[in-house]
Amino acid sequence: MPLLEALPPTLIVHRVQQRHELINRMLDNGYPLSEVARRGGLDRKTARRYRDTEFDVLIASARDRRNVPLDRYKPFLQAQFAPGTTSAKELYDQIRAQGFQGGYSTLSRYVLSLRKGKERKGKAVAAPAQNPSPRSITAWIMRPRGNLSASEAARLDEVRIAYPGITESCDLARAFTDLVRHRRGALLGQWIREAERSTIGPLRALGSFLRQDIDAVTAGLTLPYSSGVVEGHVCRVKSLKRSMYGRGSFALLRARILASP
Repeated sequence: MPLLEALPPTLIVHRVQQRHELINRMLDNGYPLSEVARRGGLDRKTARRYRDTEFDVLIASARDRRNVPLDRYKPFLQAQFAPGTTSAKELYDQIRAQGFQGGYSTLSRYVLSLRKGKERKGKAVAAPAQNPSPRSITAWIMRPRGNLSASEAARLDEVRIAYPGITESCDLARAFTDLVRHRRGALLGQWIREAERSTIGPLRALGSFLRQDIDAVTAGLTLPYSSGVVEGHVCRVKSLKRSMYGRGSFALLRARILASP
């Protein structure tokens, strides 16, 4: 009995059969291996394996990968996942060291079910903490670390470890905030040089923008004087003018401006 007739008509058998026939038909018609892989949406190594391997070997290999038992590793995976080890690659390496012979896709599907708070058999497991919003992360970065609660500081450290770009942004943002709060304008040039070397595009753009008017920015970060009082009076006058528009004379507006604090 031919092998294909002896195999149950499962999806994996059908997929392997289709790929095997397509790849070998294109190769027989003179297509190069790279073009076969491109048209089939496959890696060249996969296309080469289908070319060089017998069909029954491909089927046996696919069924072995599919039927690898993961159940005996699930308690270990859940114990690692709960404290925060949620990387599928890291978990895969750990169970491979314990003897797991299955494929990465098997483990990644199970990790995805853990992230959704469900196990494949329907048994509920603890879902990981929800990712903080960009607004929360920004607030943690801009506040002094001493003003953060223990949980906020811990969540910020987790974000910094997971995303190196945020670590760089956090350090530069806090350094600039320190310049503003403590009037350390003399250190502005050093901050600009670090920002221009940053891998974060908006930070590089900010550093270049500040350099264009560095004297004025340095003065603003050094001297106790600013145009804040003038801008406050301008806003006050505009508010009074809008509230009286069409209902009073210029003399009344002048009197209100002079009388208001």
